Amino acid sequence: MTMAIHMSHTRLAATPPTQPKGLRTHLSGVPAPTVTTSVVRDVDAEREEDFVQWTEAGISLARTFPGFLGAGWVRSSTNKHRYHVQYRFSDDRALQSWLQSPLRGAWFAHGRLFSKEAAVHQRTGIEGWFDPMMSAVPAESQQPTKAPLAPPRWKQAVTIWLGFFPVSLLMNFLFLPYLADVNVVLTTLIVTVAVTPVMVFAVLPFVTARLAPWLQRKE
Repeated sequence: MTMAIHMSHTRLAATPPTQPKGLRTHLSGVPAPTVTTSVVRDVDAEREEDFVQWTEAGISLARTFPGFLGAGWVRSSTNKHRYHVQYRFSDDRALQSWLQSPLRGAWFAHGRLFSKEAAVHQRTGIEGWFDPMMSAVPAESQQPTKAPLAPPRWKQAVTIWLGFFPVSLLMNFLFLPYLADVNVVLTTLIVTVAVTPVMVFAVLPFVTARLAPWLQRKE
């Protein structure tokens, strides 16, 4: 099933991450990868405003859970009653805490009054930003399944560079005049600490949304 997404309807909501207690790590000591879930929902024709308000309420609710990293939704350009909702957690444990919570259950039940879940899929790590939301799998069992392949790594690299270069340039322009007497290690630390959240929560979602047709085009 292939759908074109009209990115002018994109709305993103992101908050600074809150690390859940006992954050799981791999044996190497690297934190467990983030988990991105994409949900396709078909909305009743007369209840779209209710759906948007319900979705925003769900994002606000998820924001109170440890490990929530951000969320957003897009509307299909070929089916005006179909929406794609995407949200991200710091790891699977944080995601399961959200999915199994009574608060989320009550909120989710209300959404069934005016929308139907059509598909669900998940990705882990940075590839979640490149989720090919134009294709998804039926959500017959309400269980997330693996998504189709992400764009080629070289496209992902180009996309990240297109966001990183102007942000890095701007940060250097803003910070370097005040860090002239600071050693290079500390300077690099300050700049990268400033750049990383801007990239993750603002620039990368913005760039991938606008490059979506190119990223999702099969070579």
